[in-house]
Amino acid sequence: MDIAVVYHSIFLIALLITLGAITAREYKLNNDTRQMYMTLIIKVAMPSIILSSIFKVDIDSKIFKTLALIFFISILINLLGLLMGFIISILFKLHHKRIEIAILSAFGNTGFIGIPLCAVLFGPEGALYAAIFDAGVDFTIWTLGVFIIQRNKTFNLQTLKGMINIPLLAIIIGLSIAFLNISVPEIVIDLSDSLAAFAVPLAMFYIGATMSQYKSFSKSISYIELIIPVLVKLILLPLLVVTLVLFSTLNELTSYVIIVQSMMPALTLSSILFAKHSRDENFGAFVTVISTIISLLTIPGILFFIDFT
Repeated sequence: MDIAVVYHSIFLIALLITLGAITAREYKLNNDTRQMYMTLIIKVAMPSIILSSIFKVDIDSKIFKTLALIFFISILINLLGLLMGFIISILFKLHHKRIEIAILSAFGNTGFIGIPLCAVLFGPEGALYAAIFDAGVDFTIWTLGVFIIQRNKTFNLQTLKGMINIPLLAIIIGLSIAFLNISVPEIVIDLSDSLAAFAVPLAMFYIGATMSQYKSFSKSISYIELIIPVLVKLILLPLLVVTLVLFSTLNELTSYVIIVQSMMPALTLSSILFAKHSRDENFGAFVTVISTIISLLTIPGILFFIDFT
């Protein structure tokens, strides 16, 4: 991998996040603007970048097998993150925050940051692999993740409905079109390309706007509560993934996409999930903000370490 491209991409992301934070100083992020951002990113930008990637990749049976493998590897990595978060929080006697710490240690921002970043670093095929990895994250969140967050530990139809989202439908529809070898009109391809182009800036602006509120998130959060999920998510889990991947038979592109996705900062959706299930939403928001800032250093750092070794 060209490490210069990595630094360029991370620097670009940092600039976009900064612009988002500056913009939010004049136009405060409230429920309405937050909902607008979420709608545009999840229901327009993400599906477009997924479909655009699928339309540009010649998908054969070998790639379909790779996609299935990435999906299951994603689930495995999420489970490892949950386990590490649980164990370390218990070792440090943080029983009151063990659920939140486990969730933040496991689930990364593989959609908002991971897919666009992989698109820039690895092209359309890399973006497609990243989208499948993100689908594995979504599957784990809306099954095991939601189950452990809940106070009454129930799994119902509403939970299953939460698994159905527009990016997942875009993956299913796009792969079905590729599998059936259906010819896509040029106007549809051009539309998906155009909408995909603003996925990166839109997502980064939203993260920057969220960061501008960090002072209101940080109240009554101890350093050890903050350090554990950030350390697990950005360093311990990625290094474990790097070790496992380097001893596997995966090809270079698949390996790098899995490694990059495993290094993503804490899930942006975490604070929303915590609020919905009476957990500490401020803790989730603050860890997300801090881990996103630190990931701008850890992502290129770990990739440089891999290339150097």
